[in-house]
Amino acid sequence: MSTYYTKEHEWLRIEGDEVVVGITQHAADELGELVFVEGKDAGTEVAQGDSVAVVESVKAASDIYAPVGGTVTAFNDALSEDPSLINRAPEADGWIVRMKMADKAQLDDLLDAAAYAALLA
Repeated sequence: MSTYYTKEHEWLRIEGDEVVVGITQHAADELGELVFVEGKDAGTEVAQGDSVAVVESVKAASDIYAPVGGTVTAFNDALSEDPSLINRAPEADGWIVRMKMADKAQLDDLLDAAAYAALLA
């Protein structure tokens, strides 16, 4: 399993022939308590950088952007019932969407864990 990060604080984890996308602990902490999450429907095609979800917190609403282009295969339905799952486990059970990646070369645009940690430092 390989995990990549964006400068906008999304993460992407490769799982088989799909990627799982969510926001980092840093982003979850900055947003505060999440009260609403809405993701794109399965079958929606997105380009790298397109919005794949909207999250609303007690502080603000934010778009979540696709780290790579592809087709959304699933939205984490558990978030509809409990958006704060992202706050509790943003890089585990709080994932937002699954996607089929269109172009693996787009991974070159992302950060590895060390580069992301350096960004936060």
